[in-house]
Formats: sequence, structure tokens, C-alpha cells
Amino acid sequence: MKLITAIIKPHRLDEVRTALQEMGVDGLTVTEASGYGRQRGHTEVYRGAEYRVDLVPKVRIDMVVEDADAEAVIDAVVRAARTGKIGDGKVWAVPVETVVRVRTGERGPDAL
Repeated sequence: MKLITAIIKPHRLDEVRTALQEMGVDGLTVTEASGYGRQRGHTEVYRGAEYRVDLVPKVRIDMVVEDADAEAVIDAVVRAARTGKIGDGKVWAVPVETVVRVRTGERGPDAL
């Protein structure tokens, strides 16, 4: 199993969720996040005053999938989240040793 984590722009969340539902991904966790990459934030003007926004709002999506599905899920997230502009985000996967469904005690793929 793999834990796939995606950091994306907030306005792309609906597109990513739709793409994941179409692939059969049943569960995911969405967390509001903030940070920066190469863009190092940006400046904005509010009521005539310029100020710097160092941390850009993002959304973090976490999901556990079968090893065989991981690459297809990653590709779907990238396609749905891409705008072609700086700050589109990152996606990565790490191995998961154990998953347990708390309610039933099921382990492994049955717990997904």
C-alpha cells in the first residue's frame, strides 16, 4: 500500500476529488495548509498599501491506495490539479506498512 500526499491550489480541490472518485478512490483526508515553494510568496495591494504574503494558502490531500493503483492515482491528481502556473503543487507517495480500520479491526487491504 502507498500513502499518496498532494499539496495543491485550493480552487483545484473539486476537480481533484472528481478525478479520484472516478478512479474509485473511496477515502481521503483534506487539510488546509499554507507554505511556499520557488515563488517565495507574493505581494498584494490592499487599500493602497502593498504588503507581502509569505505563506500561500494550499490544500493537502492524503489517501492510502493499493500499490498497483498508486501511479494511476498520482497521474489523475496531477492532471486535475495542473493549471500550468507556478505554485501548482507537489504529489508524492510513501510505503505504508499497516492499515487498521478502527471500527472493525480489519487490517491491510480490507481496511481500505
